[in-house]
This record gives sequence, structure tokens and C-alpha cells, in this order.
Amino acid sequence: MEFDFADQQPKFLMLMYGLVAFVLVVGGLLLLLDVVPAWFARRREAQLVAASVSGAPLPRRPRQREGIFALFFLLPTLLLLTIGLVVPAIRTVLLSLMNGDSTEWVGLRNYGFLFSDDTMVRVLINTLVWVLVVPLVATGFGLIYAVLVDKARFEAVAKSLIFLPMAISFVGASIIWKFVYAYRGDGDQIGLLNQIVVSMGGEPKQWLLESPLNTLLLIVIMIWIQAGFAMVVLSAAIKAIPGDIVEAARLDGVSPWQMFWQITMPSIRPALIVVMVTLTIATLKVFDIVRTSTNGNYDTSVIANEMYNQAFRYGQSGQGSALAVFLFILVIPVVIYQIRNLRQQREG
Repeated sequence: MEFDFADQQPKFLMLMYGLVAFVLVVGGLLLLLDVVPAWFARRREAQLVAASVSGAPLPRRPRQREGIFALFFLLPTLLLLTIGLVVPAIRTVLLSLMNGDSTEWVGLRNYGFLFSDDTMVRVLINTLVWVLVVPLVATGFGLIYAVLVDKARFEAVAKSLIFLPMAISFVGASIIWKFVYAYRGDGDQIGLLNQIVVSMGGEPKQWLLESPLNTLLLIVIMIWIQAGFAMVVLSAAIKAIPGDIVEAARLDGVSPWQMFWQITMPSIRPALIVVMVTLTIATLKVFDIVRTSTNGNYDTSVIANEMYNQAFRYGQSGQGSALAVFLFILVIPVVIYQIRNLRQQREG
């Protein structure tokens, strides 16, 4: 097959435009963040040197100029946040108030659809189940791992094995667990779960087709991934407990159970809150696991997956945008709670 440069010319032009745009953007950022501040610094240094040589009073920078200088440093960040976050957010809110092809305003009809359509109600219930189960169970397993592995003989190896799923993408983990749940008729089973059931005298099942069991089986994947994250954070918090407190409690004759509830748990409470909040936000946005495992079929869809379906598969940009706004609203209280908690910790 011969390469025809003329036929590929539009692609080369697009590549060239992309390279030029990249150079201009990167060069502009370097100019703003390096060259210009360095020039101002050299100018300020020269003024100070000249004042010290001549014996004149040191020049003071006007407060107004300091404000402009600070704004200059913040300008690139503000610009990127506006382009990448504020403008898309406003556009999404506007699209959520329009019909599917964004040709006329429909008000809050798309939001009413979220709570009136049976499929959407099922999606909201599934999301609620995910949010209630994943943070609690994943944090619980992480805490158990952290306590049991702490100061064990092969602590580093055990922690590495438990944390290993975090190194796998959600898509990769979903494919692994699809093999675990795999079903192959009445013959030899290739799925681990069905093989265990058959070896115990049971009948193999198509696990991912049975609702609501399939939702719980997808939740298992998320817990398997996130338990390692919870373990690492909580293990670090446990190791940060002052040794004199632990020794004093042991001298008082407290039992291991009392040590856990009266010393360990109160000491690691801030870390527990951080883990719970982080897992809650991650669970609200879960998409890859559902998309890869069931494509949202068989009553397993969640908000993020349904948002994608409505906006890009069904062409209902209004309903998809309403789901995106609703998801954003759900995340806001969790973020506010975390900010207030961090502020209280600093003040305390």
C-alpha cells in the first residue's frame, strides 16, 4: 500500500496546527510563570542595590502594585479554571433546562424526569446503594487490614498485596471480575464463582443478569479496589498514635478490645473521616465498573453511566445535563463537610 501525501495532507495540517497551538500555549505559560516574574525580580533587586549604594531610603512597592502583581500570578490559574470548569458548568446548567436537541427551553422538566421515570428511579436507588455500602464496607475492611497487619512479621509484603488492586484501573479490575462471574452453560465453568458453586453441588448462574444481586456483585469490585487505599491511610494514622499513650493504656491493664475502641478509634477519627469522604465522592462518580461489566443493563446503571447514555447514546442532552447537575449537587455537601472538618482540625 503506497503512501499518498496529498491524501493525507489535511491530517498533517491538523497535526501542524496542534503542534503550533501547543508551543504557543506552553510558551505563553512559561513566559507568564518564569520570564516575566524573573524580570520583575531583577528590576527590584537593581533598585535595592542602587538605593543601598546611594544611601537613599529603600523604595517601597505600593500596595496597589502588589495586588496587581499577585493577580498576575493568579491569572493563568483563574483562566484555566474558567475555561475548564466554570464555563462548562454554566453551559451544562443551561443545557439541563432545554430539550434533547437544545432548541427550546423546557424549564425543570428534565429534573422532574429524574424522579418520575421508573428507569431513572432505579438508577437513583442503585446509586444510593453504592454510596451506602462502598464507603462503609471498604473503610471497614481497610481498618481491619490496618489493625491486623500493623507490626506483623511480613507487614510490607502484606500491605503491598492488599494495596495491589489500586494499581489496576477500574476497567482492568472489572474485566478480571467478569472472569470470576463468568457463566458457561452446563459444561465446565471458567468462572471462579460458578466453579465453586458447582463443586459444592449447586447450579451455575449468570450472576450479572440477576437483579439486584448483580449490583451487589459490582459493588464488590469497588470494595476490592478501594480497601487497599483505606488500609494505607488508616495504617499511617495508627502508626502516628503517640507511643506513650499506648504504653500508659497497657500499664492500666486495658484489654485489646478496649485499646481499639478507647485509644485507636478516637486517635484515627480524622483519618477515618478523610477516607469515608474520599470513597463517597469516588463512589458517586463511579462509571467504569458499571460500563465495563454490564453496560448499565439488567438494572445496574448508576447516575454517571446513565448520564453518558442519555447525552451521547440517546441524544438527550437535556436529560444527560440534568443528571450531571444532579450529581454535582450530591457531591457539594460532601465537599463542604470535608472543608469544615479540615478547618476544625486546624483550629483545634
